Amino acid sequence: KEIRYREMAMNKQAARIRRAKRTRMRIRALEVSRLCVYKTPRHMYAQVTTSDGSKTLACASTLDKELKKKLKVTGNVDAAKEVGKLLAKRALEAGIREVAFDRSGFLYHGRIKALADAAREVGLEF
Repeated sequence: KEIRYREMAMNKQAARIRRAKRTRMRIRALEVSRLCVYKTPRHMYAQVTTSDGSKTLACASTLDKELKKKLKVTGNVDAAKEVGKLLAKRALEAGIREVAFDRSGFLYHGRIKALADAAREVGLEF
């Protein structure tokens, strides 16, 4: 049973990575800055990169000093909203208004959706 669980987990991860690659190729063709999101059970990471991913233009995560003091729990929807707001503020300061949303193959609900909505509220356009 343990072997079957590992196989299932690997297939699930491989499917997520396959979805992420497909999205990244579309974004590269658009030649727009990309808002990349990654999540773990404890933390949330987000960054705005160039369309090909060669340079990071702005970043934010639940590990930032500003957010660490403010948040009690870092793996929930409220933490994702704060990361989205901080990232959008930093991106606007860097002169970036329009981005393409790269959810890294994760489903668009929960923490991913909360981060995107918070970034839109501050002024980023997807």
